[in-house]
Amino acid sequence: MPKWLRTLALPLVALGMVGAACSSDSSSSTAATSGSGTTSAPACNPDIQAGLVLDVGGLGDKSFNDAAYAGLQKAIADGLVCEENTKYVESNATGSDRADNVAGLAEAGYNLIVGVGFAFSPDINEIAPDYPDQSFAVIDGYATCGTACGLTNDNLENVADLAFKEQEGSFLVGAAAAIVADGQNCKTVGFLGGQTGPLIQKFEAGYTAGVQQVNPDIKVLVEYIGDDVTAFNDAVKGETLSTGMYDDGACVIYHAAGASGAGLFNAAVKADKIAIGVDSDQYLTASAEQQPLILTSMIKRVDTAVYGAIQQTGEGTFRAGPAVFDLGAEGVDYSKSNTELMTQDIIDQLEAFRTQIISGEIKVPEAPAKS
Repeated sequence: MPKWLRTLALPLVALGMVGAACSSDSSSSTAATSGSGTTSAPACNPDIQAGLVLDVGGLGDKSFNDAAYAGLQKAIADGLVCEENTKYVESNATGSDRADNVAGLAEAGYNLIVGVGFAFSPDINEIAPDYPDQSFAVIDGYATCGTACGLTNDNLENVADLAFKEQEGSFLVGAAAAIVADGQNCKTVGFLGGQTGPLIQKFEAGYTAGVQQVNPDIKVLVEYIGDDVTAFNDAVKGETLSTGMYDDGACVIYHAAGASGAGLFNAAVKADKIAIGVDSDQYLTASAEQQPLILTSMIKRVDTAVYGAIQQTGEGTFRAGPAVFDLGAEGVDYSKSNTELMTQDIIDQLEAFRTQIISGEIKVPEAPAKS
């Protein structure tokens, strides 16, 4: 595990931070105090430009894209990059303009371009060799896998794939779901996935393993919204599938469906049953009627990954190749905001599981068991 992954874990509240504009004066890297005793923002690094290309769902998805944006804003607030030297671009509803958006930032001279989502991998694999003096990063990416993954270019020296062990964080929220289900004498829980494929199956596999660790007799219902990236932006179908699982007896449902997860929360209110969020602490952004029903969220530290890539770029230490954020490096976690549902006895059990996962005593599967 690269050392920087262990030193850049940000507190969970970073997801809610909005970065202040930073000064273009690079004469000092520390905050200045005025005569009135107020503290100004730190001087920022004017020597780099950083751009984000968000995936479908865009800013305001209260999940994956928002977490990436929070990492950029934190970097601005900490002076790692000047606000005027940053830009974010939102993909269209189908993601068909991803390549154009990435190429546009590269052509504009941005030192770092981050594609927020695995679907950027083929485009960045094609584009990056044309801009060897600029750096690219892909959240959940496989761009550096090259021809072994059916892509065009191998040995990319300016691309980083920033991956996560989502299965480990999902195991913990799965265990929480089972504990709550047992308390209700319920024998069924649910999982709502966005796009089918190996990435979201990691969430499903970890969640199911966590449920079964607590009670192997609990059944896990599984539904996926679709087979392309638009599945992450279909709250209507998310609500329909969630309602179906609640009707079939699920007392808790966990989603890994991006903006489509809003449909789960709507269904939870109508059914008066429990939901689990993903990526960010979704309790903090939920409506007043949804909050009491959100047990926890699986935190995926996309903000940390974006922040780290910007920091490396500014320091001239950008690391190409794959990097993995796991539970031990605080790359994944779970939220505790809903103190009414996430009680200390549940937390104590989850923390015991955390220790066992980090030590290797519990090995969390990456793929669902074959039926």
